Amino acid sequence: MKVTRPMLAAVAVAAALALTGCGGADGDAKAVAAVPSAATGSLEHLAAEVKCTPNMQTDADEIRQAICKNADGKFILATFATDRGQREWINGAKDYGGHYLVGRKWVAVGETSTVNALRKTLGGDIEEGTDHSAHESGEASDGATHSGH
Repeated sequence: MKVTRPMLAAVAVAAALALTGCGGADGDAKAVAAVPSAATGSLEHLAAEVKCTPNMQTDADEIRQAICKNADGKFILATFATDRGQREWINGAKDYGGHYLVGRKWVAVGETSTVNALRKTLGGDIEEGTDHSAHESGEASDGATHSGH
């Protein structure tokens, strides 16, 4: 199956919106104490590390993506064929908010508390998506009111 950038962007949007919505986080703000080296391996290997059975959503050469759920919560787990493909996916997805745990050629997307818990096992770096909650009132920074969002 040939996966195009628009298809990957659509998957990223769906993942971010399904798990985090357009609003802010209500998760755990505590710093994670000891972070292990970032895990490596297949999607199935990473899922096994965090004790979830992946529900595959996309299985292509460029990206493999699954919905996972474990004791820490529900999250999206994706693996990528290239570092560039991963970075393009993350950059597109971050426009829709969310919390991203990023390792080498993999990413987990979920609520803050879930991402922090996964980090204790998988390692990686946490990245935050754009918070659009300030735009919900319809007021611009110049005090003008705009319709739409």
